[in-house]
Amino acid sequence: MKAVILSRAGGPDALDLADLPDPPPPPKGHILVRLRAAGVNPVDYKLRKGGTFFPDRLPAILGCDGAGTVEACGPDVHRFRPGDRVFFMHGGFGRESGTYAQWTTVPGHAVAALPDEVSFVEAAALPIPVITAWEALDRAGRLEAGDPVLIHAGAGGVGHLALQLARNRGLLTLSTVRGDEKAREALKDGARHIIDPEKTDFVRATLELTGGKGARLVVDTIGGEIFCRSFDAVALYGHIATLLEKACDDQALARAKKRNLSLHYVLILTPALLENAGEIVRQTRILESAARMVAAGVLAVRVSRTFPLEEVRKAHAQIESGHTSGKIVLTIP
Repeated sequence: MKAVILSRAGGPDALDLADLPDPPPPPKGHILVRLRAAGVNPVDYKLRKGGTFFPDRLPAILGCDGAGTVEACGPDVHRFRPGDRVFFMHGGFGRESGTYAQWTTVPGHAVAALPDEVSFVEAAALPIPVITAWEALDRAGRLEAGDPVLIHAGAGGVGHLALQLARNRGLLTLSTVRGDEKAREALKDGARHIIDPEKTDFVRATLELTGGKGARLVVDTIGGEIFCRSFDAVALYGHIATLLEKACDDQALARAKKRNLSLHYVLILTPALLENAGEIVRQTRILESAARMVAAGVLAVRVSRTFPLEEVRKAHAQIESGHTSGKIVLTIP
């Protein structure tokens, strides 16, 4: 089979297309998937550059998100049969092969059914960003219709899905975006109010739009100063969910404490890293719910560009540049 191999830490040129032996029949409880598309995520290029998980696991095949058809089922797999359309988030950290390949083997409990109405490219673009958006919104518990939610970078890979999910739940959606084009995208995805942080102070704007109370939840996909200043935009006893790690100064933390805020870290790869089957099943259910929403036309994942597998270096260079407003997907022959 053809696969992209990472044999050393480095830039996009560290990725090489190679011919590998076809995989063996899947073991008990596993499914062999013939991949047709693979999502490219920021975690992929971070790992390529020498991220946390890879130092002693090279060579490796990157890629967590994939979509394709079931090629074969191992013993004790009852939900699927050969030919079924599926997608998933699995592998890509060196311990198990990722999705930058023609075939991969996936535990049955990590595989989600893919409706016929959803393309392989759309499905491969969904897993990491939609699970992240879903879990970030859920961190505040049950929000009531009309509750204000501030979503940073609403035109980004996670942000545009978080906006749609929040809109579908009847929440009052505020979003920070930079520039008119991204503002139009965020409005299309369900933002009720746009805040351009280059033109106005997002904390002041959030307070004005919520009658001085602040947002019940802030979803932070940016980190840095934006994260620390967001404490002042959250309502008393409110929540902030962040995808990043950032140490704020004592004054910012004191303000968060004074407002009784709950801080939530969102790392959706934890169940896979800890091999927690129960949590992986829960995330797989999120994927199937999201796919049904896409099929019904109430959720849409924005794919900015596709690259064939052999152009993986170009895909990595583009996503690392930070100039994309949607997902990048590899198509697999």
